[in-house]
Amino acid sequence: MKKKKTNIKTIIRQIVREEVAMVIQEVITELKQPIESKPQSKKIVEKKSYTNNSVLNDVLNETAQDEGWKTMGGGQYTSDKMNEVIGKNYGDMMNGTQPVPSSDPMSQFLNKNYSEVLEKSIEKSKNKIGR
Repeated sequence: MKKKKTNIKTIIRQIVREEVAMVIQEVITELKQPIESKPQSKKIVEKKSYTNNSVLNDVLNETAQDEGWKTMGGGQYTSDKMNEVIGKNYGDMMNGTQPVPSSDPMSQFLNKNYSEVLEKSIEKSKNKIGR
Protein backbone atom coordinates (compact mmCIF):
# COMPACT_ATOMS: atom_id res chain seq x y z
CA MET A 1 0.00 0.00 0.00
CA LYS A 2 2.86 2.38 0.83
CA LYS A 3 4.51 1.69 -2.51
CA LYS A 4 1.36 2.79 -4.32
CA LYS A 5 1.28 6.08 -2.35
CA THR A 6 4.92 6.86 -3.08
CA ASN A 7 4.44 5.94 -6.72
CA ILE A 8 1.45 8.27 -6.96
CA LYS A 9 3.45 11.06 -5.28
CA THR A 10 6.33 10.69 -7.69
CA ILE A 11 3.97 10.56 -10.67
CA ILE A 12 2.20 13.73 -9.49
CA ARG A 13 5.56 15.48 -8.95
CA GLN A 14 6.69 14.50 -12.42
CA ILE A 15 3.45 15.74 -14.02
CA VAL A 16 3.65 19.06 -12.11
CA ARG A 17 7.29 19.53 -13.19
CA GLU A 18 6.37 18.90 -16.81
CA GLU A 19 3.46 21.35 -16.67
CA VAL A 20 5.57 24.03 -14.98
CA ALA A 21 8.33 23.56 -17.56
CA MET A 22 5.81 23.96 -20.40
CA VAL A 23 4.37 27.13 -18.90
CA ILE A 24 7.84 28.58 -18.31
CA GLN A 25 8.72 27.89 -21.95
CA GLU A 26 5.57 29.72 -23.09
CA VAL A 27 6.39 32.72 -20.90
CA ILE A 28 9.98 32.85 -22.15
CA THR A 29 8.87 32.79 -25.79
CA GLU A 30 6.37 35.58 -25.09
CA LEU A 31 9.08 37.67 -23.44
CA LYS A 32 11.47 37.16 -26.35
CA GLN A 33 8.95 38.45 -28.89
CA PRO A 34 9.35 42.17 -29.64
CA ILE A 35 6.60 44.34 -28.33
CA GLU A 36 4.73 46.10 -31.07
CA SER A 37 4.29 49.69 -30.09
CA LYS A 38 1.84 51.94 -31.81
CA PRO A 39 3.54 54.96 -33.29
CA GLN A 40 2.40 58.07 -31.50
CA SER A 41 1.73 60.92 -33.81
CA LYS A 42 2.88 63.99 -31.96
CA LYS A 43 2.51 67.37 -33.46
CA ILE A 44 5.76 69.11 -34.07
CA VAL A 45 5.27 72.42 -32.35
CA GLU A 46 7.73 75.26 -32.36
CA LYS A 47 9.11 75.83 -28.88
CA LYS A 48 8.13 79.12 -27.35
CA SER A 49 10.14 81.04 -24.82
CA TYR A 50 7.99 81.57 -21.73
CA THR A 51 10.80 82.34 -19.30
CA ASN A 52 14.59 82.66 -19.06
CA ASN A 53 14.82 79.43 -17.02
CA SER A 54 15.53 76.68 -19.58
CA VAL A 55 14.20 73.83 -17.43
CA LEU A 56 10.95 75.62 -16.67
CA ASN A 57 10.68 76.62 -20.31
CA ASP A 58 11.02 72.95 -21.41
CA VAL A 59 8.34 71.85 -18.95
CA LEU A 60 5.96 74.58 -20.07
CA ASN A 61 6.50 73.72 -23.74
CA GLU A 62 5.92 70.03 -23.00
CA THR A 63 2.71 70.84 -21.14
CA ALA A 64 1.48 73.06 -23.95
CA GLN A 65 2.24 70.31 -26.47
CA ASP A 66 0.40 67.62 -24.47
CA GLU A 67 -2.89 69.54 -24.24
CA GLY A 68 -4.26 67.04 -21.71
CA TRP A 69 -4.64 69.87 -19.23
CA LYS A 70 -7.42 71.43 -21.30
CA THR A 71 -9.92 68.73 -20.41
CA MET A 72 -8.79 67.78 -16.91
CA GLY A 73 -11.71 66.82 -14.76
CA GLY A 74 -13.96 65.66 -17.59
CA GLY A 75 -14.33 68.82 -19.62
CA GLN A 76 -13.03 72.26 -20.40
CA TYR A 77 -13.01 74.77 -17.58
CA THR A 78 -14.74 77.95 -18.54
CA SER A 79 -16.08 80.83 -16.50
CA ASP A 80 -19.32 78.87 -16.15
CA LYS A 81 -17.49 76.36 -13.95
CA MET A 82 -15.76 78.99 -11.82
CA ASN A 83 -17.50 77.82 -8.64
CA GLU A 84 -16.08 74.31 -9.17
CA VAL A 85 -12.59 75.62 -9.79
CA ILE A 86 -12.38 78.01 -6.87
CA GLY A 87 -14.58 76.10 -4.51
CA LYS A 88 -17.92 76.65 -2.91
CA ASN A 89 -16.36 78.07 0.26
CA TYR A 90 -15.05 81.10 -1.65
CA GLY A 91 -18.55 81.92 -2.86
CA ASP A 92 -19.91 81.60 0.68
CA MET A 93 -17.18 83.89 1.95
CA MET A 94 -17.97 86.54 -0.65
CA ASN A 95 -21.67 86.43 0.25
CA GLY A 96 -20.85 86.86 3.92
CA THR A 97 -22.45 83.57 4.86
CA GLN A 98 -19.27 82.00 6.20
CA PRO A 99 -19.05 82.68 9.93
CA VAL A 100 -15.84 84.34 11.16
CA PRO A 101 -15.17 83.98 14.88
CA SER A 102 -15.15 87.31 16.73
CA SER A 103 -11.97 86.26 18.55
CA ASP A 104 -10.11 86.30 15.24
CA PRO A 105 -7.69 89.29 15.21
CA MET A 106 -8.37 89.96 11.54
CA SER A 107 -12.10 90.11 12.24
CA GLN A 108 -11.50 92.58 15.06
CA PHE A 109 -9.30 94.70 12.79
CA LEU A 110 -11.82 94.77 9.96
CA ASN A 111 -14.87 95.38 12.12
CA LYS A 112 -13.35 98.15 14.24
CA ASN A 113 -14.93 101.62 14.00
CA TYR A 114 -12.27 103.92 12.53
CA SER A 115 -14.48 107.04 12.26
CA GLU A 116 -12.74 108.80 15.18
CA VAL A 117 -9.30 108.15 13.72
CA LEU A 118 -10.47 109.44 10.35
CA GLU A 119 -11.93 112.62 11.89
CA LYS A 120 -8.66 113.32 13.77
CA SER A 121 -6.58 112.83 10.60
CA ILE A 122 -8.85 115.21 8.65
CA GLU A 123 -8.58 117.74 11.47
CA LYS A 124 -4.76 117.51 11.47
CA SER A 125 -4.52 117.81 7.70
CA LYS A 126 -6.66 120.98 7.83
CA ASN A 127 -4.34 122.46 10.50
CA LYS A 128 -1.27 121.80 8.31
CA ILE A 129 -2.87 123.43 5.27
CA GLY A 130 -4.03 126.46 7.28
CA ARG A 131 -0.61 127.31 8.78
